[in-house]
Amino acid sequence: MQVYQLKVLFGFVVSFLVTFYLVPLVIRIAKKLNVLDIPDGTVKQHKEPIPYLGGVAIYVGFIAALGFVFPFENRMLSIFIGITLLLFIGLIDDLVVLKPYQKFFGQMGAVFCFMKSGILLKTGFFLYHLALIPLSMLWILTVINAFDLIDVMDGLASTVALFATGTFMLMALLWQDYCAAVLLSSFLGSLLGFLFYNRPPAKIYLGDTGSLLIGGVLAVIPFVFNWGLYTPYGFITPLIVLAIPLLEVSSLIIIRTVNKIPFYKPSPDHFSLYLLRAGWGKCMILLYVASLSLFLGSVSLLFVSNVVGLSTVFLLGSLFVFNWVLIFLQQNNKG
Repeated sequence: MQVYQLKVLFGFVVSFLVTFYLVPLVIRIAKKLNVLDIPDGTVKQHKEPIPYLGGVAIYVGFIAALGFVFPFENRMLSIFIGITLLLFIGLIDDLVVLKPYQKFFGQMGAVFCFMKSGILLKTGFFLYHLALIPLSMLWILTVINAFDLIDVMDGLASTVALFATGTFMLMALLWQDYCAAVLLSSFLGSLLGFLFYNRPPAKIYLGDTGSLLIGGVLAVIPFVFNWGLYTPYGFITPLIVLAIPLLEVSSLIIIRTVNKIPFYKPSPDHFSLYLLRAGWGKCMILLYVASLSLFLGSVSLLFVSNVVGLSTVFLLGSLFVFNWVLIFLQQNNKG
């Protein structure tokens, strides 16, 4: 057991150091190749062009740590092929800008790799096995694109991902699932190493390379756990942990539909942009998001530990959504 605990710590340290020292090199390469995120005054509201190949540094740090401490096997190989495919889709999109349907087909290729490794809903709650495949695909695609959508402000997507990964890692440690804990600690270290440069004022952005990578990892992680072993209805736990990106994508679909904008078209209707227009500072927004993420993580851990029941989770969830909508509407009116 001590060996696995050391691997958890070692994976975190290696991924953090590799990513932390690699980011400056990635920044120089991105500037030399002119791979820069140009402000457009609508969704991209930063003042100056910013390099956006941050996902490459996160990926290298993550894989480097896993190469030292993780027991690779055929099942995990298919997962890493899917994650790598998402990285390359994002990289191509950052370099040449793919059309929405091209990104979608690329994402479907990654989903196929995940499915091949057995990434499917397994809970007995879903009685019809034919429904497992489309529901699993919907979940993966939703989470991938949710992180792509919230990546519109310095440090936002990486902060949300950091707290979500940390929550899943604590669950793995709680259940003594050290294989999952090593995987998550390695990813956590990479995210933290990157966030040092991505926090306001950002020196580098994730780009699609990073947002699709992060979304892919956090979409797949819930399938690693057998939630039903720990608590009834445990399958709703990932919905709690990832509530912020899921609420963001739901809000955008509703708002864009009401405004007769195709849901895949960019628009300045992201919650962080509403808050910026209402006068919130970027650090204040990140603190707000971190507080919400900490709340969601705490509720999740209490739920899987059977300290709170399903009714309490629904009550707290309702209060969370009410707070989200209230802040959204108030700041939208001010903006």
